Amino acid sequence: MSTSPLDGVRVVSLAPNLPGPAATMHFVRLGAQVTKVEPPSGDFMEAAAPAYYRELTEGQEIVTHDLKSDEGKAALAELLADADILLTSSRPSALTKLGLGWDALHAAHPRLVHVAIVGHPGDEAEIAGHDLTYQAVNGTLDPPSLPRVLMADLGGAERAVSAGLAALVERSRTGTGSYCEVALSDVAYDFAAPARHGMTTPDGPLGGSLPQYALYRASDGWVAVAALEGHFWARLRDALDLPDGPDAASALSAALATRTASEWEEWARERDIPIAACAAPSKG
Repeated sequence: MSTSPLDGVRVVSLAPNLPGPAATMHFVRLGAQVTKVEPPSGDFMEAAAPAYYRELTEGQEIVTHDLKSDEGKAALAELLADADILLTSSRPSALTKLGLGWDALHAAHPRLVHVAIVGHPGDEAEIAGHDLTYQAVNGTLDPPSLPRVLMADLGGAERAVSAGLAALVERSRTGTGSYCEVALSDVAYDFAAPARHGMTTPDGPLGGSLPQYALYRASDGWVAVAALEGHFWARLRDALDLPDGPDAASALSAALATRTASEWEEWARERDIPIAACAAPSKG
């Protein structure tokens, strides 16, 4: 009988908004049992994007506790007694006020792993921020447009899962839990590396300077051409009889304008060439 990798692992999450729920969704998919503790005011995600909230919290037990009350603190302590991982996304000072600073937490629950999602690392963990500000300082925005992908939040969620899993491996060797900090500003910095190193800037190889890796208009929309490797590019040139040189981009543009995006996607799959129709941006 097959089992999931995290069968028997219990996660308690106090982390609202996007990074925490995105992380717990992944924990659930790996087989963990997740209890999400929400304050009486609920989670902003549920009001902002109800369908997305349901997707993120599917398969989790959601309970409501006021952690500022004695009853709420007692209920949380009971949950943590059997938990393997505690996931939070509050500033350290807020956790300390709730009696959840690492020293107190570790003394009460020595085998518990604490994965703390914070905005900035170390001594700067009290600085306020959100995905938008983390992206802003790392040069991944194109003002005045807001980002369509919340990369710091979602990347931070994945990193939180990785940190939790690594800490469980460490606990299997040492017998004790550990504190893991995941800073969303660090995630944004790491994810901005392709632009920082010139890969995705307008004159970079993945930013539009190569005809084989670009967006082109079809007769009814757009297609993404990603024939980056030599064999894909040669296959595409041969199939469309394209010139090899400075005229390749204009010739490819003219060719792709003659069919619909879906027709080009089907055509490319038949020839094992990476071309995809661009989906229309979601309107929410």
